[in-house]
Amino acid sequence: MFLQELRLYNFKNYAEANLKFERLANCFLGSNGSGKTNLLDAMHYLSFTKSAVNPSDAQNIKLGESQFMIKGNFLLEGKEKEVICSYQQGQKKVIREEGQDCLKFSEHVGKYPIVLVAPQDIELIWDGSEVRRKFFDSLLSQIDHAYLENLIVYSTFLKQRNSALKMFADRGQTDWDLLSSYDQKIIPAAKTIFSKRKDFIREYLPVFQRHYENLSDSKSEQMQIQYRSDLEEGDFTELMKKNLQRDVATQRTSAGTHRDDFLFLLNGNEVKRFGSQGQQKSFLIALKLAEFQVIAEKKKFKPLLLLDDIFDKLDDKRINKILKLVAEGAFGQLFITDARPDRCKEILKARELSVEIVSIENGKFVK
Repeated sequence: MFLQELRLYNFKNYAEANLKFERLANCFLGSNGSGKTNLLDAMHYLSFTKSAVNPSDAQNIKLGESQFMIKGNFLLEGKEKEVICSYQQGQKKVIREEGQDCLKFSEHVGKYPIVLVAPQDIELIWDGSEVRRKFFDSLLSQIDHAYLENLIVYSTFLKQRNSALKMFADRGQTDWDLLSSYDQKIIPAAKTIFSKRKDFIREYLPVFQRHYENLSDSKSEQMQIQYRSDLEEGDFTELMKKNLQRDVATQRTSAGTHRDDFLFLLNGNEVKRFGSQGQQKSFLIALKLAEFQVIAEKKKFKPLLLLDDIFDKLDDKRINKILKLVAEGAFGQLFITDARPDRCKEILKARELSVEIVSIENGKFVK
């Protein structure tokens, strides 16, 4: 997959912008706040129909304006495709592909896959289970449409069930039939999500481990990802019945795949507690490289790889490992941001990579 052109209108700090890409490697250079990451986020919109940074569409409109538009022209499996994402305050967001509006955003996810490596990725190790679920949900959603559909069903009816439980507490009366109707939707979706997550981790783990070994130059460190779920306890239908009185008392659904976690382990211990800074960095990059490889294998074409301020977060050894893969053609089209132009150019030149350099100042491109 190749992004040929990116156009922005009133998106974040860009009043209007038009970029054409002819090379596989592209680097956006500029000081912090200049708008480098905003370009990557525009690509994220075209892929996921939403921002990777700010979930509020309204807050991604340029200050003082009432709407934004992002347009991307892709070359996908030999065919040119135009994708437009637009939003106007007070109206529904629109995703349009080849002139046709997308009626269900879930059907668009996965068509133009991307892998984003960003500074906030450290949250995968340091934060709670929700961040890790979100990472694997995002990955699975790009390669398995049925998974995404079940995830949407589960999330929708879980939210309604929890709202009902709070309402029952306020009223002092429980509608058991209403809870049963929610469970009829939640239970089969949860079973599918659990099964697909379990199978995926079994497939993903050896890919991740190979990338970690390459980054760390170590085969003695046993890195593991363990999937933990309430559904491992037995039949989920029976578990929901068993917890029903507790759910009513606590006003929340106490079991389900919304509580799943993915444990990141080093020699049997949590990476966040026992892993060095270098081990944690290698772990994170290995997660992302494995994500790229799995998506490429499943989709039969390479997704876009977006590296946001990666030179600030990694040491020379790990940067060179990644760029060696780039030079060897392991990746497809690549987009890099950096706040230090001289450093970026020197690193890329050392690898003899043909790179398109775009310099940015306050939402404008400069030569």
